[in-house]
Amino acid sequence: MDLRAYYEKIRMIEATITDTFTLVFSAQTNDGGRPGTVTEVPRRLAAKMVVDGTARLATETEAREFREEQAEAVRTAEQKEAAQKLHLTVISSGELNRLREEARSSKD
Repeated sequence: MDLRAYYEKIRMIEATITDTFTLVFSAQTNDGGRPGTVTEVPRRLAAKMVVDGTARLATETEAREFREEQAEAVRTAEQKEAAQKLHLTVISSGELNRLREEARSSKD
């Protein structure tokens, strides 16, 4: 293996990647790599993975869809967390009236 050519390929692919972090889809490898797993990695590592044949760069459409899915998952988690923080107290109408009367008398 010509190391000079190997690292030149990595630099060439790295130069084509515009984002600091990019998405890659894993490829099936002989050592047990599973295909289709999406990972966000630094530009240099993405280029190395492409040259090694262990991953491919995500297309713009795939990246946009993945980031939208991630944003939706964050929104759902935030809503679930907010719902868990919501505390309700059920009181009878008589108790409500008593509390209202106490509030009115404290204002006067």
